[in-house]
Amino acid sequence: MSTPQLVVHRDKELMAQAAAARLITRIVDAQASTGSASVVLTGGRNGNGVLAALAAAPARDAIDWGRLDLWWGDERFLPEGDPERNVTQAREALLDSVPLDPERVHAMPASDGPHGADAEAAAEAYAQELARAAGPENHGAVPTFDVLMLGVGPDTHVASLFPEHPGVRETERTVIGVHGSPKPPPTRISLTLPAIRSAREVWLLAAGEDKANAVAMALSGAGEIQAPAAGAYGRARTLWLLDTPAASQLPRSLYPPASA
Repeated sequence: MSTPQLVVHRDKELMAQAAAARLITRIVDAQASTGSASVVLTGGRNGNGVLAALAAAPARDAIDWGRLDLWWGDERFLPEGDPERNVTQAREALLDSVPLDPERVHAMPASDGPHGADAEAAAEAYAQELARAAGPENHGAVPTFDVLMLGVGPDTHVASLFPEHPGVRETERTVIGVHGSPKPPPTRISLTLPAIRSAREVWLLAAGEDKANAVAMALSGAGEIQAPAAGAYGRARTLWLLDTPAASQLPRSLYPPASA
């Protein structure tokens, strides 16, 4: 378990731009070291903001897009192409504008895919896809992701792991179907905390005053059942990327003045 590090930016636009620059550097370094890179994307306004900032960054061309594997932390279990699906939004923000290898873009199944409306079967299929990509050097049944990004919800949820819901208590499976989500749509697919913790680096993104209480709760020692964001950490690094409003309920002692 890595100790959380905090970086606080002036506003959400600067946070997105800085996170995009940081992600470019991390991907390029991983590709230089091992020949490829593996990143888990997140949806929501902050995740999509980072992707849009990456699309606009001149340095994006430093990435070898053909040697990048993309995965998702969760997905809304809706038909292919639905505008609410994370992969649909990611394609619009970035993916359709860069030369990715389609075989290395690992979208979670849609509700009109081969598994139909069976979210459990779709989750198991994604778990098997992750397991096939895991090598002997990896820790468990998922690849060792270089960066896994997560948006933090106002209720402290990450991916589709919600406070007190069964999914946040899962200790064996890497991917689950989520039913009765308090945030629509009610049916989703999500990585579990064990899968999330396999990543080298976990980045938690939060911007806006509506996230301030969640950030403070997750970083104040709350348990992961009550605050799932508290249970999300990387093997080598856990990075909280915040804007000033999202950090407003944290004591200044938690982050250096230069961060702001």
